[in-house]
Amino acid sequence: MSWKSRLLRVGLWGLTLPLIVLNGWVLLLLFNYFRTIVTIVVVATLLAFVLEYPVAWLQRFSIRRPRAVLIVLLSFGLVLLILGITLIPVIIEQVNELGDRLPSWIASGTHQLNGLQSWAVARRLPIDLSRWITQLEDQVASQLQSASGAVVGTLVSAIGSVLNVMLTLVLTFYLLLYGRQLWDGVFRYFPVTTGAQLRESLRHNFHNYFVAQATVALLMGTAMTVAFVVIQVPFGLVFGLGVGLLALFPFGAALGITLVSSLTALSSIWLGVRVLVVAVVIDQLIENGLAPQLIGGFTGLSPVWILISLLVGAKVAGLLGVVIAVPIAGSIRDILAISAPPTVAPAADMASPHVPHQP
Repeated sequence: MSWKSRLLRVGLWGLTLPLIVLNGWVLLLLFNYFRTIVTIVVVATLLAFVLEYPVAWLQRFSIRRPRAVLIVLLSFGLVLLILGITLIPVIIEQVNELGDRLPSWIASGTHQLNGLQSWAVARRLPIDLSRWITQLEDQVASQLQSASGAVVGTLVSAIGSVLNVMLTLVLTFYLLLYGRQLWDGVFRYFPVTTGAQLRESLRHNFHNYFVAQATVALLMGTAMTVAFVVIQVPFGLVFGLGVGLLALFPFGAALGITLVSSLTALSSIWLGVRVLVVAVVIDQLIENGLAPQLIGGFTGLSPVWILISLLVGAKVAGLLGVVIAVPIAGSIRDILAISAPPTVAPAADMASPHVPHQP
């Protein structure tokens, strides 16, 4: 390649990159302006995607699709109503009680650190925990209390958004009925081969992600809650369900286990160690034992790209961005693989004789 061609390519990239950045900035402005509408549409689309499985299952019994959609949506609403009446009030009560008890736990953690500091000084060990003790006294209490208050406020605000919930359910109903025609109309504007491959990639990545994470989260939340109740961990229901909810996201289970073991260690260091050991054992059994057998492969992304996609999704769209970041990243990878030019086979492979397929 001559130097003129290289200079032309650099110039083209120099013009293209600013246009990409400018278009991305405009899209972010539009997203922020229509954030509520976009959130309703995306949540309804995800709900329709998940509820499509029981709808398809009911259709196997010769139930017409409109009736199957109505049955699934009524069952889904009934489950939400039962949870709202029975489980959610208990969770809110325990979260409030946890916020009230945090100051005493922090005082207990400070006392334990002071005892460890005195033990190290008596044995002339070069351990200085004074900075940790000061931070624990000055910062951790207020941060944890504000975090617990934010959780309760988020729950209350989510429950209070009745209009958005109703709009989401109505849109979900129509997406379940007419979603296939809608997506057919969207992908009609793509070339036939590219549109089919893109559609299959999106379906495959979202299926793998939600089936994988939902299965792991359900197993993790149930097992953690039962284990915490058995070993008599304070607020075991909140802690177990919290780990399960965080397990919906990649690396979330490890983060939840760290937070729960750290909180319980403030009350008692040995309780924190016991919680850590039990939670790690359960996590390893589910992640490495049960999950691969139940869900098989994941999206095929490396952990580095998964983490980067989560960070970008959280920055762009908050919690909703975290939910859809990984499957979208997997779809982008597939699109790049589809659009990439085919690689030329090595000379040795091209020269190798053709071996017919043996039936």
